Amino acid sequence: MEGEDRARRLRSFLIGGVVGASAAVATARRRRDLARRRREQRLHPAGLAAFEEAPCFQELLEQERGRDGA
Repeated sequence: MEGEDRARRLRSFLIGGVVGASAAVATARRRRDLARRRREQRLHPAGLAAFEEAPCFQELLEQERGRDGA
């Protein structure tokens, strides 16, 4: 009887350890993925911000400044 109780507690402890370790791995993986997405967003902005550094956009801004100043 006591041996069965001890085995049940050990099994519960081991299963809890496996579940906890898998949660820790999932959290670490999620943080790494979020950091990678943030880094990509800084390097490659979305929407119109992606065109602000494009040479054609810079040229257009210079043309508009020239028209406004003339």
